[in-house]
Amino acid sequence: MSHYQEHNVDDMEDDYDMDDPVDDMDGEDYLGPEARDDSDEEDDEDAEANKASDTSSEEARRGKDIQGIPWDRLELTREGYRETRLLQYKNYENVPNSAEAAMKACKSTEKDGTYYEFRRNTRSVKSTILHFQLRNLVWATSKHDAYLISHYSVLHWSALSGVDTEIMNVEGHIAPSEKHPGSLLEGFSQTQVSTLAVKDNLLVAGGFQGELICKNLDQEGISFCCRTTYDDNAITNAVEIFNTSSGAVHFIASINDSGVREYDMERYQLCKHFRFDWPVNVSSVIHIVIYFFFLVFCTLSRAILLYYHF
Repeated sequence: MSHYQEHNVDDMEDDYDMDDPVDDMDGEDYLGPEARDDSDEEDDEDAEANKASDTSSEEARRGKDIQGIPWDRLELTREGYRETRLLQYKNYENVPNSAEAAMKACKSTEKDGTYYEFRRNTRSVKSTILHFQLRNLVWATSKHDAYLISHYSVLHWSALSGVDTEIMNVEGHIAPSEKHPGSLLEGFSQTQVSTLAVKDNLLVAGGFQGELICKNLDQEGISFCCRTTYDDNAITNAVEIFNTSSGAVHFIASINDSGVREYDMERYQLCKHFRFDWPVNVSSVIHIVIYFFFLVFCTLSRAILLYYHF
């Protein structure tokens, strides 16, 4: 590969907001407030340019790139850039050679099927990711409703109207407007959000210092705030809202202090606290419930077969 091509790839990553290669990144690296302020200015400067780069489904059918990249004015094709990117990009791995081992165990997916159809691309609404691993910060609650983190703002974006609305801003001081046992009435300031969950008009945001912020989207104000831990390793890795077997709404939070906590969202009370020997990156209750019923079904089926066989 020529030196000119390599230079072109670097320029494209800068110009079109592509991810930079990850070199020697620490597991806890993230953008601090100073870096975030700089990116705020860049976002303001590029806002008009981004609007011009939006792509409609009609334009995509006519051959326009869905990301708005003008390949006809560049020295590389999209296919050539992707090949170069795969060769040069250095993936971060906690376990050495884990990707190769996973590829051997997994079945390759056929790429000739059409599962989705492109409808629209917009660059005027931009989500921000502070931690290079924790990227669960965009939620689609319907075909046209998306919730995302943009710096200190939690935004709702409508694909129908193209309008974004600020739901919550955590840059300044926020405090709960409701009183619940265990809620931190003094609230937080300058919360750096590491993970987000939105479901059934309920929103839960987790922070880098073990913060949990809960809001009912049908009501004004914040419903609940708490600090799950004062451990040095307190980052909230993931949150998930789910329905229990009785129909109650709960959420589960995976914290880097090796704890997984389950909360009742009606009373905002801690129900269960599971402790592990390692930090849990993500937890999902629904998968456990499905697997449990699958095991029960298999056991019953086996019992019936044995009965008839006898």
